[in-house]
Amino acid sequence: MASTNDLARLYLDVDTAGRHHLRRLVGSWAPLADLSFSDLLLWGAVKDDSNELIVIGQIRPTTAQTLYLDDQVGQRHTMDDQRLVAKVLATGEPHQDEVDRHRRSVPVRVRIQAIPVRHDGQLIAVLTGDTSVKEESQTSELELAYLGVFRRLAVMLAEGMFPFPFEDAVTEESPRVGDGALILDGNGRVVYSSPNAVSALHRLGYHGRINDHLLSDIGFDPDVVESSYRLKVPVVDELERGERATILSRIVPLIEQQNVTGALVLLRDVSDVRRRDRMLVSMDTTMREIHHRVKNNLQTVSSLLRIQGRRLESPEAKLAIDESVRRIASIAVVHEMLANSGGDEVQFRDVLQPIVTMAATTLVSADRPVEFRLVGDGPTLISSKASSLAVVVSELLQNAVEHGYPTGGGGGTVTVELFTSSTELQVRVHDDGVGVEPGFDASASPGLGLTIISSLVSGELGGELKIRPATPPQRGTLAQVTVQLGALDND
Repeated sequence: MASTNDLARLYLDVDTAGRHHLRRLVGSWAPLADLSFSDLLLWGAVKDDSNELIVIGQIRPTTAQTLYLDDQVGQRHTMDDQRLVAKVLATGEPHQDEVDRHRRSVPVRVRIQAIPVRHDGQLIAVLTGDTSVKEESQTSELELAYLGVFRRLAVMLAEGMFPFPFEDAVTEESPRVGDGALILDGNGRVVYSSPNAVSALHRLGYHGRINDHLLSDIGFDPDVVESSYRLKVPVVDELERGERATILSRIVPLIEQQNVTGALVLLRDVSDVRRRDRMLVSMDTTMREIHHRVKNNLQTVSSLLRIQGRRLESPEAKLAIDESVRRIASIAVVHEMLANSGGDEVQFRDVLQPIVTMAATTLVSADRPVEFRLVGDGPTLISSKASSLAVVVSELLQNAVEHGYPTGGGGGTVTVELFTSSTELQVRVHDDGVGVEPGFDASASPGLGLTIISSLVSGELGGELKIRPATPPQRGTLAQVTVQLGALDND
């Protein structure tokens, strides 16, 4: 679905600044819907067509039942069908009317309020609020208070003072009217407190009288309230009582003739949200510590193996020890990255970089000068899959150097390439050495390295391994591991 900004750009004769004003309105109009108990629609006149209107925004109230079960954004209507909107566009003044409509085939009497939306003195759109008219019912104190604030905000909207040009973006966490609302007078005293606002303040430990008191009397920072009044912008703050309770507040100043005459204070109890945030931070710290200890333990094992290797006289045993140390180091790289970044996912290229560097340090000698290159970007993988792939690449690098460049036969270049599509990851290790024979079967090889590679690729990763001579004019061997990304998402 197209955004408000997209629809305004395509259909309305409104400049960039005006479109940004409309986008800010749609981003901050939830209180208007809740205070007026209305479905809000944002209308604009279609450019190059003097008789057509289009809905570019819609929001439903959380304080009342919606009248619109279907999405109205993008709907186009004639001026005759929407005479109240057309009247506001023609006169520039707000208007109100009542009409008969149907909701689920049931007749409903609907009150429509149409309010001009101005920016820099120009009428750029019309906001309508559609409310079901109650028959023979007395308006409650809460409804009277909310409707009174809505009327004040509607005047600000018509004069171009709402939405505010500078304020923090309203998020899903931001409090709404139904979460709790206080209404202040021009001096910052509470003149109305909703039941949910009273409950929220009780969570903070305040059980005294709320009305007729300054916010500072009930635990608010006086500088926060003063800043909102002085700067004439909404201010967001949090009130905490240790780890027991946290209330998120948003102070919205009400302005008349450039003077702040009061404010709407929205309150939301976010105690559970902040408690979960603290738990996540604690869990993240714990996971980092675990990965750090695993890495240290692996390095300890590597050190013990090196000590053992120095005591051995058999070249075969020494080689086996060295290969074991290298395999353990490949796994330790993953845990080191997780200890630094937190979480359970790592960027695979970042894992391969130190492994390629380690290969260049441990596998290269003066009579076998081999260079290593890493090309391409890889996906983000969970730690277990990244560890398995890291060992696979480490073994492939070992095989490429050992079998591609015999001692004394000169060096060459080993290239590790990463190819990621929407469905699979390919890791290719190409050396320009002597090459394998055509028809080479990795599964039939008796070597421990290829046995480990085949087991990890087919068993742990559910992938496929191919080792074949490089395609001319390239020389050497190409080892390719192909793994479906779906298999890499599962532990």
